[in-house]
Amino acid sequence: MAGLETGHDSEMNFESALENYLNPDFGDLEEGSITKGEIVRVDDDNVLVDVNFKSEGQIPTAEFRDAAGNINVKVGDKVDVFVVRKNESDGTITRSFEKAKRMQVFDQLEDVQENNRVVKGHIMRRIKGGYTVDINGVEAFLPGSHVDLRPVPDMDALVNQEFEFRVLKINRRRSNVIVSRRVLLEEERDSKRQDLLRTLEEGQIVTGKAKNITEYGVFVDLGGLDGLLHITDMSWKRIRHPKEMIQIGQELTLKVLSFDRDNNKVSLGLKQLVPDPWQDISARFPEGTKCTGKVTNLVDYGAFVELEPGVEGLVHISEMSWTRKLRHPSQMVHTGDEVEVIILGVDGEKKRISLGMKQVRPNPWELVAEKYPEGTILEGVIKNITEFGMFIGIEDGIDGLIHVSDISWTKKIRHPNELYKVGDTVQAKVLTVDQENEKFTLGIKQLVDDPWGHVPTTYPVGCTVKGIVTNITDFGLFVEVEEGIEGLVHVSELSSKKVKTPAEMYKEGQEIQAKVIHVSAEERRLGLSIKQIKDEEEHRKPKEFHSGPQEAGQNLGDLLKQAQEENESN
Repeated sequence: MAGLETGHDSEMNFESALENYLNPDFGDLEEGSITKGEIVRVDDDNVLVDVNFKSEGQIPTAEFRDAAGNINVKVGDKVDVFVVRKNESDGTITRSFEKAKRMQVFDQLEDVQENNRVVKGHIMRRIKGGYTVDINGVEAFLPGSHVDLRPVPDMDALVNQEFEFRVLKINRRRSNVIVSRRVLLEEERDSKRQDLLRTLEEGQIVTGKAKNITEYGVFVDLGGLDGLLHITDMSWKRIRHPKEMIQIGQELTLKVLSFDRDNNKVSLGLKQLVPDPWQDISARFPEGTKCTGKVTNLVDYGAFVELEPGVEGLVHISEMSWTRKLRHPSQMVHTGDEVEVIILGVDGEKKRISLGMKQVRPNPWELVAEKYPEGTILEGVIKNITEFGMFIGIEDGIDGLIHVSDISWTKKIRHPNELYKVGDTVQAKVLTVDQENEKFTLGIKQLVDDPWGHVPTTYPVGCTVKGIVTNITDFGLFVEVEEGIEGLVHVSELSSKKVKTPAEMYKEGQEIQAKVIHVSAEERRLGLSIKQIKDEEEHRKPKEFHSGPQEAGQNLGDLLKQAQEENESN
């Protein structure tokens, strides 16, 4: 009857099954090979896989868990397993799902390497000398020198990122794989460079990424070819460093200024993408115009002021104040200040504008000249005293100088502080107002008449004067003939005899008599002579000597005659 097994058939099936059990047939399974299997059971510890429906093997469940710990297979799934070992004696097979996956990945990687293709990988962590990269469960080594075209500033920033790689080397026995990202970038750069070299030309608008910043400019990656954006071509206005405008990695749109095809040198411009603000500058900012601008930079010699975007002018330190002597512009303004200026000069070719701040207000020196003409008598407070004179406050920022020689007609003043101190109020006469050189001079002694004016009349040459010795020097005596008026008796005019030193003959405070031998009001000199007084006295002595004896002789004769006459009469 169909479908029914005879006793003989049943016996044969049993014998066959017993034979297969006692002597299992592994078919083509070889150690180290990969074969297909079917999941027949899944539990927490093991997964039972049937590779030929005769022999089933257990594989640790851990090999089927993903990164989150979830089991990613179920009963009935077909999987590839690796035959680790087979035991003919007991008919068991040691299998591995992970090793099968690794073998397949290595096969794929070898294929990628042989055919010069790329493979994606996930950078897992940094290690000594580079990174560990996960490629479908296989850990590969990415050397640090093969990460990028140039050193990476932040190595940790690449961790947990996915990239494409070239396979450089595979060692199955040691399970070593070495990959490179730089090789791909070099190939991409070379390809882009060739495309760029074919199409690049002067005047072309290009895009690129800032890759390096120096003091003199920015190197821009145009896609396989680097170009230089010089600092002078970044902006129409002055900048001190390219970092003021651009950061590394910034995308830029630029203009090709020049291209040296032989040396692959490209010069780029950013400011050339906008109109030159210096065009028609003289028409927009004619000389004498009053403007408002912002202080952008201070230097020792002045301040730069931005009048409009891209247009700056210089206020020289000498053009900041009419009256203050500035050592540095920061004494007047600071960066960011809004200031009013006057256009002093414009040079469109050299892109220079000269500005003035002090010209916004009237020149106080002109006001002072009108308010205090020469000869004006004014009062002021002493602000400063020096060895050569005193400074008197006149107007805001303007001081007048009273020179030490203009304090007194007659007194010898070594230092003004002998008579005055800072804060004293004094009267003085305006002597000169020099607007061009900004000098204002005053005098105190000019408030009164010069006492030397009457000296030639009062003390003419030849007259005799009396005076007090005020000072004794090696060259003579100073003699005060009246308050403030001194004459000099030179050592040669002391005596007819040779005088070693005047101090041997005279002392200070002694009253003497002398003859005027020279007088000059302009030179303020009064020359005196004691010697001439003595000489005149000596000339008079002989006359008195001769006249005396004669008179005495006559008297004696008269007496003798008188006595004789008296004797005779007796």
